[in-house]
Amino acid sequence: MSESMGNWRRSCLAGDVTEAMVGEELILMGWCHKQRDLGGLLFITLRDIAGEVQIVVDDDSPLDVQKKAAGVRGEYVLAVKGNLRLRSAVNPDMKTGTVELHAQDLRILSESETPPFYIEEDIDVNENLRLKYRFLDLRRPGMQQKLLARHRITKITRDFFDREGFIDVETPTLIKSTPEGARDYLVPSRVFPGRFFALPQSPQLYKQLLMLAGYNKYMQIARCFRDEDLRADRQPEFTQIDIEMAFVGEEDVLDVNERFLQTLMREFCDFELTLPIRRITWRDAMARFGSDKPDLRFGMEIADLSDLAQKTDFQVFKNAIDEGGIVAAIAVPGGASMSRRELDGLSSFMKQNTKAKGLSWLSLGEDGESKGSVAKFCDASFVKEALRRANAAEDAQLLIGADADRMTALESLGDLRIEVAKRRDLIPKGRFEFCWVTEFPLLEWSEETERYVAKHHPFTSPMEEDIEMLDTNPGEVRARAYDMVLNGTELGGGSIRIHRQDLQKRMFKLLGFTEEQAEEQFGFLMSAFRFGVPPHGGLAYGLDRIVMLLVGEESIREVIAFPKVQNSSSVMTGAPYYVAQKQLDELGLAIAKKDPDEA
Repeated sequence: MSESMGNWRRSCLAGDVTEAMVGEELILMGWCHKQRDLGGLLFITLRDIAGEVQIVVDDDSPLDVQKKAAGVRGEYVLAVKGNLRLRSAVNPDMKTGTVELHAQDLRILSESETPPFYIEEDIDVNENLRLKYRFLDLRRPGMQQKLLARHRITKITRDFFDREGFIDVETPTLIKSTPEGARDYLVPSRVFPGRFFALPQSPQLYKQLLMLAGYNKYMQIARCFRDEDLRADRQPEFTQIDIEMAFVGEEDVLDVNERFLQTLMREFCDFELTLPIRRITWRDAMARFGSDKPDLRFGMEIADLSDLAQKTDFQVFKNAIDEGGIVAAIAVPGGASMSRRELDGLSSFMKQNTKAKGLSWLSLGEDGESKGSVAKFCDASFVKEALRRANAAEDAQLLIGADADRMTALESLGDLRIEVAKRRDLIPKGRFEFCWVTEFPLLEWSEETERYVAKHHPFTSPMEEDIEMLDTNPGEVRARAYDMVLNGTELGGGSIRIHRQDLQKRMFKLLGFTEEQAEEQFGFLMSAFRFGVPPHGGLAYGLDRIVMLLVGEESIREVIAFPKVQNSSSVMTGAPYYVAQKQLDELGLAIAKKDPDEA
């Protein structure tokens, strides 16, 4: 039966007791982690967010305390009053392992059923079960430490930008739906039947308007929403570190963000980040790593073998080159000894996980001759030159991709590079490799819509020297855009924005908007542009991703208190869920009935 806490209040957190408190009467509260009854001597491990401490109940404890303690079970919520003393047997694995609380009074504040899993670290529990009982999962010290880490990272962030003169401004959560992005989450209006708000995918337009309004430096820890398919590093609702600055160019934005990252790494990781952070153009990143999110912790850069392959008799290579494509390779260190089974496995990976049609491989045999799947077309001199271009030793294995589409070949080899590094344990642990990726394409061609779409968003400025190509060669126009990448993961991205009304109109036209459509969707922005717009730019980081990487996790679900699962639902609450007919009626909505023949 649960008891009242009454006028008892904690003297301190259980995990914060120290030898300096020995001899003091303390009141501690928390959860029973373990109870051990040795017959006349009973031990309770009391746990709270600060850690654990041992509670001792013995013959010197009052009889009612002994009786209560005997009935305590795991996850009972307890309040214990007693004297802190030194332990006779020190536990070096506990922060409080030199002391214990000798119980003189005990209150059971709340009883607990047996949990569906132990509140322990490194337990083998199905993730769906953990998420169904997330309130229990969050009791685990590891989860608590990750959320405390998130709090600390957020505080470091706010403090840094405050010192830099940024002001924290909240932007609306109920906004107008706009195209050119992921799907919006829509919110129906009761007051205006048939009309909808959207939840923001980002505060992009509002932070631009704040610059126009003269606020100079803005920041926000912003909640954002995107109705898109999930991955390990994505959620339907997520948090951005959002900043914007007026009267700036790229260098100004990059400088303040490099100093932010240096501060964050120093204060959170005790890691001294050397500035300036290296920069790689998008074209260079794709050519060398097959990715615009290059992982720089290891080598295996892509080598272009097109001119060599052109001289062979292998028709697959020759056809790719003749059609304007590329033949390229990565070299796996020490990979000449790779088994045929391992090579076939990598070939299957390419076919199943990339757009590549296949994979070829070559190496030098012990006799110095060429060996591999295309050895009859490529002799030892071909292999040696390819290894030289790949900056690899002669014991490396060449993995070769070819495609008539240059990007397909490079992106496929980029995916293969990461997969090989994981399989062969080539990625160093505990290493942080940052880089800026710059000069992205402004536009990319959409086969689905048969038109150009914005690579980032419609408000990104083209590089001034490329503006004249907007009408003649839009696919080659570079953007004043930049992404921050850490260990192969995009932490954030941004750009210098368009601040000229004529150029913004031109951009909308290039993206296929009629004047009427542009006015309907972005009329409020274009109206604002008539009243003086400063040059401005900014950046947004994924806070969840930053926390994930800095605490060493592989999924952002591990650093979000209450995440969604793969289908964007909550297994704990059952959301999304049905609503009452009355609510639908108030909103003027009806649920479409599926045709039984289509079921």
